[in-house]
Amino acid sequence: MEIVHLSSSASGLEIADVLRRDGAVIVDDLVDPELLDCFFDEMQPHVDATPNGSDGFTGFTTRRTGGLLARSATAQELVMHPTVVATCDEFLGHVTSYQLHLTQIIDIGPGGEAQPIHRDQWAFDFFPFPAGYDVQCNTIWAGDDFTEENGATRVVIGSNTLEDGLRFDNDDSIPAEMAKGSVLFYSGSVYHGGGANNSDANRRAINITYNVGFLRQEENQYLSVPLATAATFPEELQRMMGYRVGAFALGYVDDLRDPITVLTGDQSSEASFAGDSEEAKATVAARRES
Repeated sequence: MEIVHLSSSASGLEIADVLRRDGAVIVDDLVDPELLDCFFDEMQPHVDATPNGSDGFTGFTTRRTGGLLARSATAQELVMHPTVVATCDEFLGHVTSYQLHLTQIIDIGPGGEAQPIHRDQWAFDFFPFPAGYDVQCNTIWAGDDFTEENGATRVVIGSNTLEDGLRFDNDDSIPAEMAKGSVLFYSGSVYHGGGANNSDANRRAINITYNVGFLRQEENQYLSVPLATAATFPEELQRMMGYRVGAFALGYVDDLRDPITVLTGDQSSEASFAGDSEEAKATVAARRES
C-alpha cells in the first residue's frame, strides 16, 4: 500500500477521511520552504544546545528540541495553520474540545538507526482505546526533503484499525517520502517510527500534535511557554495551548473562571462550559440512556 498524497488545496474533511481509513496521509507543499528556513533560523541555537537521545527510541544521533511556541514566532503559523486546524476539527470532531499536545523538532543525524515501530497514543499509559476512537491528530512537517535514505518517517498503512500491542518491523512499513514544506498527517493509533538516516546530512522534521481535551498534554505548555509570553499570543492560540475549559468542565480556575483570565487579567469572566450547549446536553442524555 502507498501513502496517499493530496494537494495543498485539500479540505480538512478530505484529509480527515483518508486519515480515518489509512491512519496517515501526506499533503504536498502546504507551506513555502522559505517559511521553514525562517523557522529553523529562529530555532537553530536551541537545536545546537539540545543533547542527543539516550536510548534507541529517542535516537542516539537524534536531537529533540521542544518549546517551539516560546522560542519561535514562526511556530505559531505552523501550530495554527488553517488546513491543520480544519483537519483536527474534522478528525477530532467526536469530542467537545481538543488541544495542542506536543511541539518538537526531530533532527536525525547521519547514521541514526530506525526507531522502533509504535503508536503515539501509547503515551497514555498504554491504555487500550477502542478501535476507531481516535484521541490524537498529529503532523510531521518536512523540514528537509524526506527520502527513504535520510530517514523519512515510516508508516504501517491501515494499522490504525488493528488491535493494540502488535509488533512490526521496518519491512512492514513504508517511508513517507515528501518534499520540504509538505506535511504528514497521522493518527495516534497508526503504527509508525522514524526511519534510519543512511545519508550524510541531517533530516529535520517538525512534529506538532493535538489531542482530545480530556487527556493530559505530552508537552507541558504552561511551563514550556512562560506566562508572560503566552499572554502576548492571539486568543485562538492561547485556547489551543489549553487555556480553555476542556470537555465539559475540565480545567477551570478557582471560582469557575475561564483559564484565559489568568493571561488577560480579566477577573470577571466566568468559564464557558461546553456542557451548557443544547448539543452537549443532548449528547449527555443519549449516553445516559445507552
